[in-house]
Amino acid sequence: MSKLPTKTDILDWIAANPTLTSKRDIAKAFGIKGAARIDLKRILKELESEGHLEKRKKTYRDPDRLPPVTVLQMKAPDENGDLFAQPLEWHGEGIEPTVLFLPRATDPALGEGDRILARLQVVHEADHNYEARLIRRIGASPRKVVGIFRKGHEGGRILPIDKGSDKEWTVAPDATHGAKDGELVEAEQAGPRATRMGLPKARIVERLGDPSEPKAVSLIAIHQHGIPDDFPPKVLEEADSMKPAGLKGRTDLRELPLVTIDPSDARDHDDAVFAEPDDDPKNEGGHILWVAIADVAHYVRPNSELDREAKRRGNSSYFPDRVVPMLPDRLSGDLCSLHEGVPRACIAVRMVLDAEGNKKSHRFYRGLMRSPASLTYQQVQAAHDGAPDDQCGPLLETVIEPLYAAYEALRAARARREPLDLDLPERKVVLTEDGKVESVNFVERLDAHKLIEEFMVLANVAAAETLIAKKTPLLFRVHEEPPQDKLDNLRETADAAGLTLAKGQVLKTAHLNKLLHDAAGRDEADLINLATLRSMTQAYYGPKNFGHFGLALQNYAHFTSPIRRYSDLIVHRGLISAHGWGDDGLTEQEIERLEQTGQHISDTERRSMMAERDTNDRYLAAYLSDRIGAEFGGRISGIAKFGVFVKLDETGADGLVPMRNLGREYFHFDREAGTLMGADTGTIISLGQRVKVKLTDAAPVTGGIGLELLELEDAEMPQGRGTGRPSRGRKSGGPRRGKPSGPARRKEAKAKRKDAKTKRKVTRQRSQKR
Repeated sequence: MSKLPTKTDILDWIAANPTLTSKRDIAKAFGIKGAARIDLKRILKELESEGHLEKRKKTYRDPDRLPPVTVLQMKAPDENGDLFAQPLEWHGEGIEPTVLFLPRATDPALGEGDRILARLQVVHEADHNYEARLIRRIGASPRKVVGIFRKGHEGGRILPIDKGSDKEWTVAPDATHGAKDGELVEAEQAGPRATRMGLPKARIVERLGDPSEPKAVSLIAIHQHGIPDDFPPKVLEEADSMKPAGLKGRTDLRELPLVTIDPSDARDHDDAVFAEPDDDPKNEGGHILWVAIADVAHYVRPNSELDREAKRRGNSSYFPDRVVPMLPDRLSGDLCSLHEGVPRACIAVRMVLDAEGNKKSHRFYRGLMRSPASLTYQQVQAAHDGAPDDQCGPLLETVIEPLYAAYEALRAARARREPLDLDLPERKVVLTEDGKVESVNFVERLDAHKLIEEFMVLANVAAAETLIAKKTPLLFRVHEEPPQDKLDNLRETADAAGLTLAKGQVLKTAHLNKLLHDAAGRDEADLINLATLRSMTQAYYGPKNFGHFGLALQNYAHFTSPIRRYSDLIVHRGLISAHGWGDDGLTEQEIERLEQTGQHISDTERRSMMAERDTNDRYLAAYLSDRIGAEFGGRISGIAKFGVFVKLDETGADGLVPMRNLGREYFHFDREAGTLMGADTGTIISLGQRVKVKLTDAAPVTGGIGLELLELEDAEMPQGRGTGRPSRGRKSGGPRRGKPSGPARRKEAKAKRKDAKTKRKVTRQRSQKR
């Protein structure tokens, strides 16, 4: 007998397939035959009696009115910010009823296209017939898949490009959308997922072109993760109608030499800086620091088309070959970009620092600025180091050197604060003009980079402190301290490396920094940095202030990048409201939904991070695809029951050594210890170990990189008895003559590991006594 679906399974099926809701359709979807149909009928009756379904003729739907519990698809917020939803169960002959969704404070953030199961109440309002409350979120529109289309005699199949996915989708002849064999396509689910009846069905909704084209790499990630990359016409029309802001109602900052400092390939300039010595005799050796940020809120008004689209995207997404911006180019690349020599609207903060880098006071302005120069990090650093170019030369004494003087003071303050100081070199994929990978380089970290980072952090602190003082709601950037279980894992890793992480006290970043400092210069340094990073919680946005653990700051909010982060736009609107600068500040509706907004933009941020990571993986796989068989050095960066992940030294690419490529023995996975142990030799594989591997596979379409383990800690992998099969010439399961059996070897290995741990502890205690 077929396994019966749960009530939730049935409701989800009806939600996704509102036209296939007869008992026969449901039975077919779940492969239910024979006597099992009687049990299915019983379940449907129960759902009907509970109010989840209403039966009409042979289908479970009601064409005359909506059932008290029904499936809705969310629409975009209207001009008033209200959320309406489309009923998917309406089959009446009259006008489709209008449903207003009433969110609770605890409801998850919902976006356009999300499907929900909701409880309805009939009302008689002028603009809606029903009011809905969330029961649970079912999901977005039909499941999407991006893959390679393979044409067949009857339609074809789609081979997904997801790494590790081997589940194919079938495409009917009338659902191919004209796709050609080998073409990259986007498709959506056209029926139930895989059942006993075979593979899941899909219909192609968009052809994305040749998957071997360089431009397809980021395009795959954009579609795969559902990142909106086309602006609706209304949004573009609204952006194109914008005019530059004037001086009215603003402080004139045009004579202040606020310069922008960005990467050489920057597509926008949303922050500018200026510093000078403080001439107040009461603040000897102090500094005046200005940070000006593009006034995006002037153009992106609450509940406008631009605002709804910006909130939907949440943030810009950055790829090696393109940017998917949060705002149209008319704003991000023009009106909201602080170009050289052009008047631009801004919100600026003037901060007074003492000689030790402590912020004594600050004040915000809504102003109009004109930058005298758009500079790059390399230009500014070269000028400070004694080699100014023609652009930086005239600015060296009046602009550049005072910036570095203020930075030196802030650096001293940072050292006293001790934010988390991880040493994790960043790599950048460099492309040729035709979009192919030219090289994978380390990103150079100059003092010019650190200077801007410190200035932005201080401006973010000032924004949070101002809004807290003025009791204006805002979205904080929250980074909570690590959970206890992750700290325990970090302590075990440190202990195995002969290092110590303080225990039995309130954890501070200073404790972690001591661990990182002790590991610096040792073979285990990379391991400790990686393990420390993995112990961290993920930062998020929320209206409650739980502080920023990593930066060692109590009050922190994002203020400095409203072009590319919706969170910063919320903070700008808060500052506008708090200072009474205009009618484009934070609205009551926005304040009521800050929790949901914070959750939504935290989700979009993670979505972009995953898409950017997947794109880099594919580019790295393409870069390595012509080096199959080459050998590389690296470190073990992850261990799972199916194999070992290795980060390659040369490119930073992560590859997988599957179990079959670890050696000629069976490896036991110890989840608690995070290690693998050879059944025959007792070999221990753990995080951070140095390895030499051979590249066996590199798939640019999926980003997958396959490796074979050759050496572990500069020694060849020991050869066990094989994969559990008896060696020729001896009885099945018997140990080799003169060698301990598998269990004995494992016991011996555990004893050695315990001895090594004890020796490290003794060594550490002796060194501490010295």
